[in-house]
Amino acid sequence: MSSESSEPNTLGSLAGKHLTFVLGHECYGVPVLKVREIIRLCDITPVPQMPDYIKGVLNLRGKIIPVADLRLKFKLARVENTKHTCIVVVQVILADNTVTPIGLIVDAVEEVVNLVESEIEPAPDFGTVLNTDYVLGMAKVKGSVKTLLDIDRVVNAVHSETAVVAAAGAVK
Repeated sequence: MSSESSEPNTLGSLAGKHLTFVLGHECYGVPVLKVREIIRLCDITPVPQMPDYIKGVLNLRGKIIPVADLRLKFKLARVENTKHTCIVVVQVILADNTVTPIGLIVDAVEEVVNLVESEIEPAPDFGTVLNTDYVLGMAKVKGSVKTLLDIDRVVNAVHSETAVVAAAGAVK
């Protein structure tokens, strides 16, 4: 991973516009600058031997992009898709510094919020019980709390696990 992504973010650097979305009963946010587009849930072509949260790939205007179900990645209960279920296509920086798009299935998109530093707090310390590597901070928005995700780290974890599975399949 690059030294930039391993350095902790200051709360001030988290201020700005974030796209918020829902997974289960929780709200999350990612910087708007990472979001390329939001599309309806569409046909996804499965890819064999992938972790359960990798749903496969889709053809987005001639470009093949992987699709991950964030609900499953975060080990939330499976639910039926609804008319609000959609794919948020984000542009991320992988561990090798390449930039790539990936689709993330979410239960629903909420809104774009403009966060100021005073609305953001560091992620609480849960001890060793919970892994908060993907959490940049917690935002207080209109009386609710939104978890701000380090989407590069989330996707790097998805990408590295997928590569290990693919390599294992190639060895067989």
